[in-house]
Amino acid sequence: MAIQWYPGHMHKAKKAITERLKSVDMVVEVLDARLPASSASPLLAQLAKGKPTLKILNKQDLADPERTAVWLTDYQSRPNTRALAVDATDKHVTQKLIAACRELLPHRRGLDKPLRVMICGIPNVGKSTLINGMLGKKSAKTGNEPGITKSEQRLFLADDFWLYDTPGMLWPKIIVEEAGYNLAASGAVGRNALDEETVALALLDYLRRHYLPLLQARYQADLSSSPHWLDSDWLECAGKKRGALLSGGRVDYQKAAERVLTDFRDGLIGRITLETPNQWAVWLKQAQQREAALKAERQARQALRKGQVS
Repeated sequence: MAIQWYPGHMHKAKKAITERLKSVDMVVEVLDARLPASSASPLLAQLAKGKPTLKILNKQDLADPERTAVWLTDYQSRPNTRALAVDATDKHVTQKLIAACRELLPHRRGLDKPLRVMICGIPNVGKSTLINGMLGKKSAKTGNEPGITKSEQRLFLADDFWLYDTPGMLWPKIIVEEAGYNLAASGAVGRNALDEETVALALLDYLRRHYLPLLQARYQADLSSSPHWLDSDWLECAGKKRGALLSGGRVDYQKAAERVLTDFRDGLIGRITLETPNQWAVWLKQAQQREAALKAERQARQALRKGQVS
């Protein structure tokens, strides 16, 4: 099942970001540290091509620290790019962000040449909460539903450091299927665009293969038999342990799925990252091959129709 979500206000956000990019010096992209590549916008990369970029891996307190270190190294190795891992409790995030931006553009300093920075991120990545923490007050709207911030704001982190906050934006087509599931699991996708049970099963399938001890501990699973369980077995176990039951003790799979997703989003299963740079490279290559095959099929059908018409 391919997950897609691109409501009308995101098209408006794209237009606002495209216009703002003309007048800023660099871009700060807030990513979810649990899914750095899935939460990185290919549309933003295309629109901001050539501009220095700071990648902020937010919610690092919920992510696997070993994998976060690997992602930071990967981003730091890219040209014109810096990376930071932070969370909402980091009291020094403002200084870290300003220092990293100035490292990329040291000549932009002083009231006559302020550093103009645009900050972007997908919905529900924690960007607004992060900004509010930096400013020490509620300047950006926050909420636990994607798409809360819908209008641009200019904020001042210093007299010569201007930060333009923009609405959360996804992109028109998510070609990497795993990215769609990861985004849905994190809460970045509107509920009307997904089936919670399908997303929870995909999440449990990944966790059973990469974070089995955390699953076993959270849902008090039998240590001898659970290594052989499939995703559906884990969903049933989670439903029983989390009280998602119908009359007669039957598992309510919809409620079980919702509780598994809540457990993941709140960090109750443990510190988890749903992808590595190597895994992402494989997924992206496979997705690009599928897209190329689909394009070839469309072109073949179009050629056939033209031949029939002529």
